[in-house]
Amino acid sequence: MAQCAVADGLAGVLDPARRPVVTESVVRAGGGIVWRRGQGGAVEIVLVHRPAYDDWSFPKGKLHPGETEAQAALREVQEETGLWCRLGREVGTAAYRDSKRRPKTVRYWEMTPTRGTLGAANEIDDARWVPLKDAPMLLTYEHDRRLLDGWQPAS
Repeated sequence: MAQCAVADGLAGVLDPARRPVVTESVVRAGGGIVWRRGQGGAVEIVLVHRPAYDDWSFPKGKLHPGETEAQAALREVQEETGLWCRLGREVGTAAYRDSKRRPKTVRYWEMTPTRGTLGAANEIDDARWVPLKDAPMLLTYEHDRRLLDGWQPAS
């Protein structure tokens, strides 16, 4: 009788139809590629440094309850950089595992500042305008560099 119980237990593990389904919830976030024309008309973008991770990235953050990715992107850019921005076209989505190994997706939009002064805030200790051509060398993560591949502002 005990052997049958063990065999039945193994059947549940071995039979895909009887395996429990485990799903991971995805951490959703929004972010901005904030840009302007700098000296001589060259495109500059905002990059931020997070001391907790010692990384350079785009301003971004997780959604608050009831918030869309676009709303989170605008809020996070303002909170992390001090810049209020106009939302432009969607640039793309980065998908990766966060520092807690959870799946995470971040949707990014072009943004142009409408008011405010660039400065670090919240979890950010440095925020700066960087020439677009130099940004890939400063960005820490490949998924961020891929977002800039071939990107030019819409206007």
